[in-house]
Amino acid sequence: MKKVLVLCTGNSCRSQIAEGYLKHFAGDKAAIYSAGVETHGVNPRAIETMKEDGIDISRHTSNNVNEYREIDFDYVITVCDNAKERCPFFPSNAKKFHYNFPDPAKATGTEEEIRKQFRDVREMIKKYSQQFVAENL
Repeated sequence: MKKVLVLCTGNSCRSQIAEGYLKHFAGDKAAIYSAGVETHGVNPRAIETMKEDGIDISRHTSNNVNEYREIDFDYVITVCDNAKERCPFFPSNAKKFHYNFPDPAKATGTEEEIRKQFRDVREMIKKYSQQFVAENL
């Protein structure tokens, strides 16, 4: 079984959404993990936004990348430039992927404008995840 790690800054939004979709699309083809170079807790708006699309990430935890040092990943996906720059060296042959998704946690405006930004990023990550699974798993 392939092992995939999704990395972001705080493991609260983008990497959590990607973990949810990758698990959904990959099924039993891969073990999916997500982590951050820091931990900020799972963002309640990310949970709510994923729930709207029928995916429950409410039991996800915010993990630090150092917790997974001993796992030999096949793929490492960074979902923000900060994580790519700060990503620690993994002593493995993991194939690395990168896509800098906008950070919905930094959204401003009315509650509805913020929700829209979360939904927009969710849809970008959903499309990316579906394509990643189709092409790599």
